[in-house]
Amino acid sequence: MTGAVVAIGGNAILRRGEAATVENQMNNLRRTCAPLARMVKRGWELTLVHGNGPQVGNILLQNELSRGEVPPMPLDVCVAQSQGQIGFMLQQAMTEALRREGVDHEVVCLLTRVMVAHDDPEFISPSKPIGPYYRREEAERLISQGWRMVEDVARKGWRRVVPSPRPLAVLEADAVRTLMTAGDTVVIAAGGGGVPMVRRDGRLFGVEAVVDKDLAASALAKGLGELMVFLTDVDAAYLDLSGPRQRAIAKATVEEMRRYHAEGNFLPGSMGPKVEAAIAFVESQGKESIITSPELLDKALDSKAGTHIVL
Repeated sequence: MTGAVVAIGGNAILRRGEAATVENQMNNLRRTCAPLARMVKRGWELTLVHGNGPQVGNILLQNELSRGEVPPMPLDVCVAQSQGQIGFMLQQAMTEALRREGVDHEVVCLLTRVMVAHDDPEFISPSKPIGPYYRREEAERLISQGWRMVEDVARKGWRRVVPSPRPLAVLEADAVRTLMTAGDTVVIAAGGGGVPMVRRDGRLFGVEAVVDKDLAASALAKGLGELMVFLTDVDAAYLDLSGPRQRAIAKATVEEMRRYHAEGNFLPGSMGPKVEAAIAFVESQGKESIITSPELLDKALDSKAGTHIVL
């Protein structure tokens, strides 16, 4: 068996404009899990990493709306909560898909923590917007309570910003490896990038931050997988996206992708982290990474679709 780590974008769980109902999320996950089950049938042992952007935002909104009745939870606890919520739905959808393919694998969801540096620059200048939009008056009240807020002029609202530190290590990586290499198990881990942790005075503490799930997936895949796959809402990474010379990248070396990134082809918060994570994995492992959509995964595994990044 050959191991692969697959990072599943948030669009595979909840598409833009859709209501965040369980039914919508399950329908999307069933579509995403169908090609993943076929991948397992082809002989791959999978670890799945998922995003949590809309879901953790809704959890934060529930915190705000009910804070007069129920004590609100800190962000690290909300990330853990989203791991259980999405992990359960992904576990259900993946189990169904495997059974349809006649594959007798278990699907296990592992609550996962990720180490970050206590002095990461993001803790001084946070950059990741999360949660709902607020009116100015409400934003000013939250700022007075210690929140950091930024104005989104286009959306005419204010949002909370939190640190998004780089992951250093996945604390449960050995447990993931044990489950994955034992065979007959699909592992769901590092959901939402994992619960960010720092070490102080010999103890571990959760911190109010979020970790990019693609970077966390890449950190988890080091020493674990022969292949790293990023599933997103486009068929491949593009040069000059939406420009007159837009073109898909079929295959590129790490050096070429790094140059394309430096030229500004991959947007932060979108394709940028996927490319950074793919480069880190390929450089550390000497293996291949693929960026594609769930619908094209079968073809991508046969080198007939997607962007393939190699040394």
